[in-house]
Amino acid sequence: MARRNSRQKQNKKNNYHLDYLSDDKVVVDLKRNDPFSKSHDKPSSKTKPFKPQNDAQKQFVSAIKSNTVVFGLGPAGTGKTFCTAAVAAEYLMNGMIDRIVFTRPAVEAGPSMGFLPGKLEDKFDPFFSAFKNCLVQLMGRGVVDCALKNGNITTEPLAYMRGKTFNNALVVLDEAQNCTEAELKMFITRIGKGACFVINGDLDQADIGQHSGLFGTIKRVEAVSQIYVHEFEHDDIVRSGIVKDILCCYQ
Repeated sequence: MARRNSRQKQNKKNNYHLDYLSDDKVVVDLKRNDPFSKSHDKPSSKTKPFKPQNDAQKQFVSAIKSNTVVFGLGPAGTGKTFCTAAVAAEYLMNGMIDRIVFTRPAVEAGPSMGFLPGKLEDKFDPFFSAFKNCLVQLMGRGVVDCALKNGNITTEPLAYMRGKTFNNALVVLDEAQNCTEAELKMFITRIGKGACFVINGDLDQADIGQHSGLFGTIKRVEAVSQIYVHEFEHDDIVRSGIVKDILCCYQ
């Protein structure tokens, strides 16, 4: 009897060969319309539904959903990254895109940390962590870990993007103020069918000084159809009141 029960359990396990068992014990399959259909009827209670906190965030989210390329400009704490992650998570979970792609220039704020051990993914992980944390809050760690394993969420170092085309994807370029104009030209021209590109940056936080190409790129392409430039103001900061006060001291 014990042997037959063991075989039944094994057969049941084989029936779900397309699924993945995540670290938080949630079985998910991002190839299905309802990734929670196997073991849970709804996302983990650790996740939180996204709700824009002000009119600026509502306009930014709407712009992403109705344009091919969106520039999100503004000071720290305005929610550029979180709003972008919210739309990306919604699109992926609803099957509107095949994957989320994240990239950013590998430029550190301040002195370099030097050589980072591990594979390419390990070296780039510190630059991806902030965006990944946003996805975890929105989708749950189990879903994010699963999506990373099966390629529904990927990271692409900006330096290795030349020659690639992104189809049916939402592609996010963060910290774009640290890109040169040549890098931004290369990035924007990776757009394929069914793709949406979001380029976020803060012109006041460029770590490459006058070499930043973000402002020049916007001036070149802002008149192109399906390209939208959204600018957050200091009054749109939602991180905390003290952040707004501190940034005002630097104006």
